[in-house]
Amino acid sequence: MLEPGRLADPGQDLNRIAAPAPPEEDQMLEILDQMEQGILVWSPDAVCVLHNVRIFEVLELGPHDLHVGMTRERFLTITVQQGAITAEKREEVLGLFATGQPFHFDRNMASGKVISSYARPLFNGGYVVTFTDVTQFRQDAADLAVAKQKAEKAEAKAKSMLAKEQAWRAEAKLLADLDEWLQSCKTLTELFAVVSEFMRHLLPDTQGELYIYSNSRDVLDGACAWGEAPIHDHIAPDSCWALRRGRGYRFDARGVSFACKHVTDQNRPLAPTDALCIPIVAHGDTVGLLHITFPPDIEPEVAEAGYRLGLQCGEHISLAIANVKLRDELHDQSTRDPLTRLYNRRYFLEALRAEQSTAARKSTPFAVLAFDADRFKSFNDTHGHDAGDMVLRAIADRMQEMFCDGETPCRFGGEEFSVLLPGADLAQARDRAEALRAAIEASEIRYGAEILPRVTVSLGVAAYPDHGNLPQDLLKAADAALYDAKATGRNCVQLAGAAGQ
Repeated sequence: MLEPGRLADPGQDLNRIAAPAPPEEDQMLEILDQMEQGILVWSPDAVCVLHNVRIFEVLELGPHDLHVGMTRERFLTITVQQGAITAEKREEVLGLFATGQPFHFDRNMASGKVISSYARPLFNGGYVVTFTDVTQFRQDAADLAVAKQKAEKAEAKAKSMLAKEQAWRAEAKLLADLDEWLQSCKTLTELFAVVSEFMRHLLPDTQGELYIYSNSRDVLDGACAWGEAPIHDHIAPDSCWALRRGRGYRFDARGVSFACKHVTDQNRPLAPTDALCIPIVAHGDTVGLLHITFPPDIEPEVAEAGYRLGLQCGEHISLAIANVKLRDELHDQSTRDPLTRLYNRRYFLEALRAEQSTAARKSTPFAVLAFDADRFKSFNDTHGHDAGDMVLRAIADRMQEMFCDGETPCRFGGEEFSVLLPGADLAQARDRAEALRAAIEASEIRYGAEILPRVTVSLGVAAYPDHGNLPQDLLKAADAALYDAKATGRNCVQLAGAAGQ
């Protein structure tokens, strides 16, 4: 072992000693540099006195991340910044060094490698630490475990009774069909219908329910059921052991088990009945609960098979719900204005083109409202943009209250809004516009502890086919009417002129 006094200071070559070393020391350094492991030696006062070149490759370090003379605390801080360990792990490791005992821990590198760090105390109070890339070893062990598990399953399957083969094949086909149907569902309503139908066939002697968390997350709503199962309209999250424990819960009538409150509240028969509660998890978030009840006289091996199948069903349903929710979220993000939750300009224009096509084919009318908040820029300058956002949200609230039956309320941009009114002629659209104007004018908008000044809007109305046959013509006509409303004093409704005028 090299003496600390013979090693280079931090300003010199990072791996070599300052003075010419005896041949045996040069030979030892050359050997250390050829080893597959990274090697680092700490002095009794926690300063680096030696490391080999391989350590830079193993730990993915740069030339300034480690050098002779660096303190252990600084090196571990760099390791935290590298993301290989956490700040908490750094403090734990510093404590382990203070014990004077050997220890080891893993570093998870940004590249995906796993580095096993093994620290051994030296006779002089220092430490030598080796760093070994165990990524492939761990992967091989995991692959071996997976292969072993598959082999055990294959052997168990081979020993199964031939009479069960047909049933297993039918079950596998049903699961595949379930997965295909679930992945084809575009709405949760469709998904619930598929679940209740397939569960009757997959577990024909069972009863069960599916519950989904409400938007408020304080209760779970009954979504669907099968096998004439009694289902609650709502259940509390803490009424289920599975939701409390964050994993599937099996109620074993033959062992020590505790019934969930959402089961006992359903006034089921007092006789103990095997059951299974499975949390439905989507993107790491628990979104629901699958509850399955087995017949009272079920055989233990049949119950065990039912439990396994129930867990499989829960996984398929979880994935399908995750996909539907993700699809809904992405669609919502692409079509909704984030501030007001109204439809955005892109969605409105698509809806307008679709309505024009339908109206041209069926010879039906429709109308477009275009409006904005009066003197909104001055309002923002006086009261601030946060207050302005409160005004926009208040306008949006009135729109959503009034246009919730097939209409398309939209924030077109800034303080500009539009509404598509399918089936409305010019007179009906004028009445709807006037009602909206009055509702906004009557709104009391609070911002903090104060009530903001009254907000008014000016509206322009255009109708198909009176003011044009193309979407752009109707929008242009409605905008022109809006400008007329502003020119005539604001806080009013103006109808567009005839097409071509």
